[in-house]
Amino acid sequence: MPRYGPLLVGAVLVGLGSVLGANSQLADNVVRGPVVVRAILTGSIALAGIWLLGLAVSRMGGDADATGKHSPRSFADMIRGIRFAFLAVAAFAAASAFLLGSVLPLVVGLVIAGVDVAETALLLLVARMQRDDEQHD
Repeated sequence: MPRYGPLLVGAVLVGLGSVLGANSQLADNVVRGPVVVRAILTGSIALAGIWLLGLAVSRMGGDADATGKHSPRSFADMIRGIRFAFLAVAAFAAASAFLLGSVLPLVVGLVIAGVDVAETALLLLVARMQRDDEQHD
């Protein structure tokens, strides 16, 4: 069951984005709170986006050895790096929602994050099943 957890998380994020997009009263209450709360949320989510972007760069970049030659990353590391890049984009979109007081960037960020997490989970499951099949042959 833990292998399917990210799929569930992705579906929940897309569902939450859909609910916020469909219910304007709830959405306004979420993104148009007190200015101090919005500033804290904007800053903390933007910092999370910067952290995620750093993870993306480190996952997608190759390791350099003592001679300066880079070794390639594995397929799973590349997929995870791309996932972190999309999650960073989602975080920046969500941060802008609280900065602007608009629900649209929050909905976009939730959908980006949800689709990305679910898609990456599916890719990694397929890669894992293919690797398991190759080991049994």
